[in-house]
Amino acid sequence: MTVLRALVFNLYFLLLTVVMGVIAFPIRLFAPGYALSYAKLWTRLTLRGLQRICKIRIRVSGREHLPGGSCLLACQHQSAFDTLVWMNLVPRPTYVMKRELERIPLVGPMLRLSGMIPVDRTGGAKALRALLAETDRAVEDRRQIIIFPEGTRTPPGAPIRLQPGIAALSAHTGLPVIPVATDAGLHWGRNALIKHPGTIHIVIGAALPSGLRRAQLLPAIGTAWRELCTSHDLPVPAIETSPTA
Repeated sequence: MTVLRALVFNLYFLLLTVVMGVIAFPIRLFAPGYALSYAKLWTRLTLRGLQRICKIRIRVSGREHLPGGSCLLACQHQSAFDTLVWMNLVPRPTYVMKRELERIPLVGPMLRLSGMIPVDRTGGAKALRALLAETDRAVEDRRQIIIFPEGTRTPPGAPIRLQPGIAALSAHTGLPVIPVATDAGLHWGRNALIKHPGTIHIVIGAALPSGLRRAQLLPAIGTAWRELCTSHDLPVPAIETSPTA
C-alpha cells in the first residue's frame, strides 16, 4: 500500500506541476507581482496531496521563535520536502538555492520571479558578491531567508559538514540566525520515490546570539541542531565544520 500511495502521489505531483506551470505563463508575462502567492499555492497543494495520499502528517514546534520580519533560517536538509514546506510556514519566504534549479522546465522561471536566490556554487568570490546583493534585496523586501548550511541533502543522523555561506550572510546582514531541525528524511528520503507514512517533525529553535563570527557560528548551529534533535527525539547528526571555518 505504501508503494501504491507513493506512485499515486508522484503522479499527482507531476500533473499538478505541469498544469500549474502552464497556467503560470500569464502570471510571468502580465502579473509578476503574484508569483510568490502562486508559488505558495503550488506548494500548499503539493503538501496537501502528500498528507492525504501518503498519510504523512506535519508537526511544527517552536513557531514562537520566528521573528516578525527578516531572518536567516538555518535548516537541516534531508529531502525535497524541506524545499517545499517553508513556502507556507513563513509569510515571505526566500530560499537560497543552487542555480541549476532555474533550468527546470516550467518551474525554473517562477523560482526567480517569486524571489528565490540562485547561487552558482562554483563561482567563487563573484558568486558570493551576487549572493550578498540578492540577500540585500530580500531583506529590503522583509523576506525570511531559508538556507541549508550542509549544502546538500543528508540522511537523518548522518555526519554533516557545515559550509560557511551562512556565516557570510549573517555577518553581512546582521539578521538573527534561527536553527531548525527535522526528521523529514525518515518519511521522504533523499531522491526517494517512496514516501513512508507517519509524522514529519520540524523544530524551530531560539535565535542564536548575535555577532558570532564564522568560527563561532557554525559550531553554534551544529550544537543547536543536536540539542533540538535530542530534546524532540529526532535522529541526532554528527556535526563537522568545514575546514575553511
